[in-house]
Amino acid sequence: MVAEGELLWEPGEEVIESARLTHYLRWLGRSGDYEDAWRWSVDQPAEFWTSIWDYFDVIGDRGDGPVVSGKMPDVTWFAGSSLNYAENALRRTEGTALIFVSEDGGRQELTWAELREEVARVRAGLVRLGVGRGDRVAAYLPNIPQALIACLATASLGAIWSAGSPDFGVPSIVDRFRQIEPKVLIAVDGYLYNGKRYDRSGAVDEIAAELPSLRATVWIPYLAAAAEGRAPQQAEPAPTHTGELPHGEVIGWEGLRAEKGPLEFERVPFGHPLWILYSSGTTGLPKPIVHGHGGVVLEHLKSLAFHQDLDERDVFFWYTTTGWMMWNYLIGALLVGATPVLYDGSAAYPSPAALWRIADSEDVTYFGVGAPYIMASLKAGVRPEGLDKLRGVGSTGSPLPPEGFAWLSAELPGVPLGSFSGGTDVCTGFVGATMLHPIRAGIIPCRSLGAKVESYDPLGRPVVGEVGELVVTAPMPSMPVMFWNDPGGERYTESYFDVYPGVWRHGDWIKINEDGSCVIYGRSDSTLNRGGVRMGTSEFYRVVERFEEIADSLVIDTGQLGQEGRLLLYVTLAEGASLGEPLERALRDALRKELSPRHVPNEIHVVPGIPRTLSGKKLEVPVRKILLGTPVEQAANPDAMANPEVLRHFTP
Repeated sequence: MVAEGELLWEPGEEVIESARLTHYLRWLGRSGDYEDAWRWSVDQPAEFWTSIWDYFDVIGDRGDGPVVSGKMPDVTWFAGSSLNYAENALRRTEGTALIFVSEDGGRQELTWAELREEVARVRAGLVRLGVGRGDRVAAYLPNIPQALIACLATASLGAIWSAGSPDFGVPSIVDRFRQIEPKVLIAVDGYLYNGKRYDRSGAVDEIAAELPSLRATVWIPYLAAAAEGRAPQQAEPAPTHTGELPHGEVIGWEGLRAEKGPLEFERVPFGHPLWILYSSGTTGLPKPIVHGHGGVVLEHLKSLAFHQDLDERDVFFWYTTTGWMMWNYLIGALLVGATPVLYDGSAAYPSPAALWRIADSEDVTYFGVGAPYIMASLKAGVRPEGLDKLRGVGSTGSPLPPEGFAWLSAELPGVPLGSFSGGTDVCTGFVGATMLHPIRAGIIPCRSLGAKVESYDPLGRPVVGEVGELVVTAPMPSMPVMFWNDPGGERYTESYFDVYPGVWRHGDWIKINEDGSCVIYGRSDSTLNRGGVRMGTSEFYRVVERFEEIADSLVIDTGQLGQEGRLLLYVTLAEGASLGEPLERALRDALRKELSPRHVPNEIHVVPGIPRTLSGKKLEVPVRKILLGTPVEQAANPDAMANPEVLRHFTP
């Protein structure tokens, strides 16, 4: 075990001096005291967000209306302004704009000039298909250049982008796209994963049949091109895909980009919809979360520059699919002039070190992954090699235990690991790191600039040094402008403001320390409550998953209001391990000693897998519902899960 709070890295004078945040604070005329700057950023939001617009010289008309008006959830930002996300993302003209790497060894680079030309061509193609301001373009695509290009082309028109990964099942995609009535669907014939080819052409036909709003379907022959050793845009769809689908015409990617067109940008109001992201949809219809052009531009400029410390010299990698908000964050690297690395494939193929090898071969300077990948690397004995250009690592998706911090510090001495936490809801992090903060095991160094994060006790009072509900008590420009098809805002209000009126409740447990650092303890709706002691599940997993015999785990407290329940621990065993009496005793002893006697499970069960969302998050709440009597088929949407087949192993 590693002590929480153990110092692992401190920034030297050279790191602090070269940090973009340092330059910004000097430009403001403020001291280098981060907590002082954070307090100003949340207490004076109009001044702070205006400074972000000015510091980064955002392209557009800032307007002369108030910077912020209204109260959450009805807030207006930069009234009278106009801008376009794509115009700001494509402002560079020289150098490498993006790098694409495929699991099968394929690789492609696009210069800024080539990217701009491709966006212009696809933009012209979308116009020919009748796409204009406010229309929706849906994408069933892996993390390939065509996804980024089509997203920027859509945004340039003032149209609205929405994407799902081709590993999503048909019902899951239909649940999402049918809500937004897209005019065009862009899809691949299949994808590669873990050394296997997955044909999705039949799935695309089924999806199109369920979308009567479609005027056209654009096929990208991704598998066919890979088999021919060519880039996807150089291959046309197979003959079976050139006829009429149930709705609209069918063309290939080459047909979409066939004609040159002007690279123009439709400037839109600050809150005009840019893209639609979705909640996981595991327990109901996915919520279509709409973000605006202005909010995303300002938030991503701030976050990527000051919290990831990126600029035009950087090569930025984050392992993600198009179905997770981190894809939208990854391509935001273009806003700060950095080069995003797009990767399509498994994180562990052909070996658990696959992503580290990409980081080395592509000279990645900032490397981001979900916390489970870091812990999997630790357990697999991975030794990251090379990585001479690497100067920062990011972790998100779930709490990273102190052991993950310590492993990375030992393997990559001198490279700071920043843990971040936020969500699809705001397409950014509420809390994170900077190059000005020391890195301590298990600790998130700071609350993000412009994010007024607090911890509330059960009575709605702010607390310090205690675990409470993560709330945001002042608006942020990247909060959703709305949910799609929610004209009265009822669904939006119920999602975030039903517990504390006028205060955003995010649904995580957080402890904020005196120095502004914090610890995330997992979802507050899946908390453990034993004998009146409340604790987030992340502490439990930290103890259990330290054992080499345990590959994964899930803990559920079946207690209800006024009634103590059972504490159940489910484990997936590592290859060759078995749950015998010695391991059970060791688990119980460790939990008793390191947490409390109350947290020793009543029962320990072996299961073949732990249920997770498509983005890798553990499904604690649906399993708890099953254990309390909800039928499996009602507890979670299998099409929103990575492994729905394991749910049947969690029964009362």
